[in-house]
Parts: sequence; C-alpha cells; structure tokens
Amino acid sequence: MLKASGVAAGGATVGAAASAAAAPAAAAGTFAHPGLLHTRTDLDRMAAKVKAGAAPYTAGFARLTANRHAQSGWQARPQAVVYRGSGTPENYSLLYNDIHAAYQNALRYHVTGQSAYADTAVAVLNAWSATLTAVDGSADRFLAAGLYGYQFANAAELVRDHGDFELARCQEMLAKNFGALSDDFLVRHNGAVVSNYWTNWDLANMACVLATGVLCDDRAQVARAVDYFKHGAGLGAIRNAIPVVYDDEGDGSGALGEWLEAGRDQGHALLGVGLMGTFCEMAWNQGMDLYGYDDSRFLKGAQYVAKWNLGGQVPFTANTRRKGAIGGWSGSETVTAAAGVDPSMIRPIWAMIANHYTKRRGMSATYVTRIAAKAAPEGGGGDYGPNSGGYDQLGFGTLTFTRDRVSAADGDTAGGTTSSPRPTASASAAASATASAPGASPSATGKGDDLAATGSGDVVGWAAATGITALAGGLLMLRRRGRRAG
Repeated sequence: MLKASGVAAGGATVGAAASAAAAPAAAAGTFAHPGLLHTRTDLDRMAAKVKAGAAPYTAGFARLTANRHAQSGWQARPQAVVYRGSGTPENYSLLYNDIHAAYQNALRYHVTGQSAYADTAVAVLNAWSATLTAVDGSADRFLAAGLYGYQFANAAELVRDHGDFELARCQEMLAKNFGALSDDFLVRHNGAVVSNYWTNWDLANMACVLATGVLCDDRAQVARAVDYFKHGAGLGAIRNAIPVVYDDEGDGSGALGEWLEAGRDQGHALLGVGLMGTFCEMAWNQGMDLYGYDDSRFLKGAQYVAKWNLGGQVPFTANTRRKGAIGGWSGSETVTAAAGVDPSMIRPIWAMIANHYTKRRGMSATYVTRIAAKAAPEGGGGDYGPNSGGYDQLGFGTLTFTRDRVSAADGDTAGGTTSSPRPTASASAAASATASAPGASPSATGKGDDLAATGSGDVVGWAAATGITALAGGLLMLRRRGRRAG
C-alpha cells in the first residue's frame, strides 16, 4: 500500500535508529582528512585484516591486485581539455582510466605500505593537475565533471599527505574544472527545466560538489551539497529520487521506497543508488548522517532496487515529469511500471550500503544484504566492462567497507574520530552558488552502452497521467495507486 509521496513526507523524520549526537568532526567545524569514502580508521582496518588473512578482506584485496589499473608504474596520459559527448573529440576515457589507476594504487599502498603504489598514484594525479584546463563537450560534460570530479577527489584524499603530492594545485584544478561546473549544473541544469535531467545527473554532480568541497576545505560548498540532498528541486534530492514510500508488507523486508529511475531502466537505477550511497558515505565521514535522513529513506530506496534487481516484484506508482528547455520546447512524459531487469547485472555498490545499515546501525536490510553477497567480492574500474559505465563507481567495497558489527558501547569512527554509531544529521546552512553559467544547449544523447551518458533527448516513452500530486515545483507528478508488491 502507498504510504507517502515526497510531498506528504514533509520535513525530516529521523527514526529511533538514528537518534544520537552528531559526530565531533562536524560539531567542531573542521573537516577530517582523509575523510571522503575512507577514513584513517577504515584504511588501518583494511591493512590489519588483510595482514591477518581475514575473510572476506583477502578476497577483496585479491580483486584489487589483479586489476591492471592497480599496478605501480602506471603511466598517466593527461590532456589539456577533456571532452565528453557526441559531436566532440571525446577523450574522457583517458581521464577515468587514470583516475581509477590513481585510486587503486593509493588503496594498494594503504593496505601494503609499499611506497611504489603511493608514488604511482601521486604521479598520475600531479600530471593531471599540471595539465588539465577545462572539461568540455555536449551536455555530457556535466556527467564528466560530476563522476570524475568526485572520483579524483577521493584518490587525492588518499595521498594528500604524500611529500610529493601537489595538493594546492590539485585543489585549484578540481575547484575550477569540476566543482564549479557541477555547482552550476545544480543551479541551472544546463538551461533545462529542473526535472529534465534524470536522478543520476544530479547525484553525480552532488557527489562532486561535496567531495571537492571537503578536499578543498570549502564549508560553503559542502553546505550547498548537503542542502541540495535534503531540499533540492532536481530529481537527485532524496524525496524526488525516492518519491513514494510503501508500507512494510510483513515479509521481513521493511518499507520500500520507489526509486524514480526504476521506471527508466536497470542500469541507471543501479548507478543512482551507488551515487546516493557514495554521497551518504562521504557525508557520514564528516559527521553528517544522511543515511538516516527522513527515517532512513535511502535504505527504503536501496531495498526497493535490490529486491527488484533480484527478480522480485515491487509496487510502482505512475509518475510524470516535465522536460525540455526553459523558454523553448517542452513536454511531459509518464512512466507506469518498473522496467525489466537482468538479474546477472552487477555493479560494485552494495557492500558500502549493506555494511552501513547492518553493521554500523544494526538495522535489517534483507534485500541489500542478499544482493551484496551476490556481488561479492566486489571489483572496481576495469572489472565491469571496457566502457565508461564500468567506471562509474570506484568499487572494491568488499575490501574497503566490510566491517565488524558495532555495538552502542563501542561507537563508530566518523570523520577520523570516535562517535556514536547512529549520529543525527548535521545541519548546515546552504550558501548561494555563484558559478557562471556555461552557454550550452540542454540536450545531447550519449552512447547507448554507457550507463551515465544520456542527455535530455535520451528518455523512455511516457504517457499522460491523471489524479496527480505535484513534486519539485510542479515538474514531477505522482499518481497514487494503492498497489501492493507481489
């Protein structure tokens, strides 16, 4: 049965499982480093577990060492301008391959202590920060900025204390070429109506704004990202990405939250869940609990996508969104059912989510746990196909996110300091985004084999809906249907 739409949900309602104090790192007004996807405690845990031969860490580490990107001596291929999108001289594969090489070498260094891997990661990142002047292309340049900006920042966090790493130059390059572009997208959406771009577009750029903000110690930028997650008008804001919550049906799985892009296709829905999990994890490590925001709404959405991807039946409420350019062509489309799935499609996104809710929080996450086990041991970039969709997540979650269950007495490490395992969301005042608007048309369709490269022209067929409830300023509309799963 339909429980609540995004509008009806109103303000945040944090459940009993997320009722403790905020982490000290946020309360003190400082950023923890390293503190994006991995804290110092996380890195020390990985090293100790692998050294001890503990499962499943050893299996996760074996996947890392087998990856061709994780080898010392990787040679960077930096470019002055990175292009992504049809009609441009696309070269963005050079960037994402180098970023994954830097990240994987940095991880391997932290696990083994062997300096050759850190040196390789630093050399790759330094080469790009010394060379890159712009990210360009069609509308897909915003995907490049979002995806590769958050990934580059994560690789940089892992080596920021290395003596040869050009941190200041890296910060300047990321802020100018990635953070500013992503910030602008969240404000102007490339001149399109706010619901024109699907959920994963917003989430990629939200992740970039947050990650580059932390790397650059820019509190206003981090505040904008967190505020957008909670209150943004676009489809990446949590109540728009998960617009409907259904009651617990008594099968032990708990409430399910309809993932908006489940009506589009499986690949993009998986991408979006992975990006929202990434956003929540990076925020958590700075003392902000977005995992638990709005009564753990993200868990409900992740459970929905996991059940659906495992071949289970899920409820679906028809929704309509507006698309097109502001002051130009516009239209609306409706989707009425969840798309079909291929149960063999795997993305390395589940270990992070499963371990947070079941180990840090002690909560039930039946379907997320099942699909995480199916995906284990998780690999990373280069293990999931040769095209850019296989590099949309940094991966290796079996190694990096597996953790022992935390008791209330033990606490949990967030932002490099010991905190309660269940901190409340840390409130940050939103600041105005001031990046200049790039002059570009709102649409360009990416390649069909790329999970992320889909412009405003690449949409599924929709039909008109009746009996609507408005979301996001009247741009996304839901039709209530009292339909149960099964």
